[in-house]
Amino acid sequence: MKRFVIATILATGFAGSAPAEVRLGVLVPDSGPAGLFGPSSRQAAQLAAEDINATGGIAGEPVTLLFADVGVPPAQAVQSVQRLWRAEGVQGFVGMHDSAVRAAIVSQLRGQVPYVYSAVYEGGECAPDTYVTGETPAQQLAPVIPWLAEHEAAHRWYLIGNDYNWPRDTNAAAQDIIAASGGAVVGEEYVPLGSSDFDASLARIRASGADAVLVTLVGGDSVAFNIAYAAFGLDGQALRLGTLIEENTLAGIGAANAHRLFASMGFFASIDSEAARSFDARLHSRFGAEAAQPNGLGESLYDGLMLMAALGNAAGSLEPGAVAAVADGVRYSSPRGNARLDHNHVAQTIYLADGSSGQFATVARFDTVPAGVSCE
Repeated sequence: MKRFVIATILATGFAGSAPAEVRLGVLVPDSGPAGLFGPSSRQAAQLAAEDINATGGIAGEPVTLLFADVGVPPAQAVQSVQRLWRAEGVQGFVGMHDSAVRAAIVSQLRGQVPYVYSAVYEGGECAPDTYVTGETPAQQLAPVIPWLAEHEAAHRWYLIGNDYNWPRDTNAAAQDIIAASGGAVVGEEYVPLGSSDFDASLARIRASGADAVLVTLVGGDSVAFNIAYAAFGLDGQALRLGTLIEENTLAGIGAANAHRLFASMGFFASIDSEAARSFDARLHSRFGAEAAQPNGLGESLYDGLMLMAALGNAAGSLEPGAVAAVADGVRYSSPRGNARLDHNHVAQTIYLADGSSGQFATVARFDTVPAGVSCE
């Protein structure tokens, strides 16, 4: 698929010569297995930029967003980042994409510009001038797996994910959490990104005697797996827990295939809070019939941009050294509520939701869960 960069100018009405501006690169998956998260990510980013500009921009200058598709292999994603940085003058990056792309970008930037990563990820990122708002396994699984053991008798876990660092590292953390909760891992496997045939995997899950399956598949792969899972009748044998299953993925799976399907994330559109309701209303007011379904992955870009603005305003610029000097303790607000940066990560309130009806219904909330990462 052809890669592209789109500039979105969100500050207007300045007379005379072109005003100074802060250019931010926004990295989203418009293609690949995670492409279904692209529209909601772009819209959330545009709302955030409008809100930042309405309150004075960053260090008194309006924000301009330049988007790039990073739902591509890491080497191609890095080329897009280089173009935005070197040719378009981007002063900071905010990205919601997979961890393999994040690792390539971190290696390329080497702390020369601030980089905020907003996606759910495996934890452990401590690169200089890299700041993380997304959920980690310590947040999504440490409180949830014991809850499922107590309330849903989930003790024998099968782990299935795509074959790259986020699923593998998430499952490594899950094994310790499962053991600590008195459970056992009865199977573990990884499939390439873009997989659609899961018959052999489903046969192994059935034979394992699992009563719970941890799903770390991305986007379209997760949809295909979960549809096939229900067709095999496995929803009667084992519940499913996804840490990357949001509203778009659930819609693709469908209510008929979602029996005993749970998700653990820091945001669902159905959260009963004024901030979440306001976000939903503003998306529909701003984008009308084109409004994308709000979800935790898309919404995370709003958080990422709000953190970038808070960092720049606290430092007086986006100069990396100045930002790093003030980063610890920086606060911002988003549809998730109020947040604080601590050792380059953000503590999250985690929600466990049941998607059995085809819509997520929150069944448990775990407040102010630390990221489980120290970047000292």
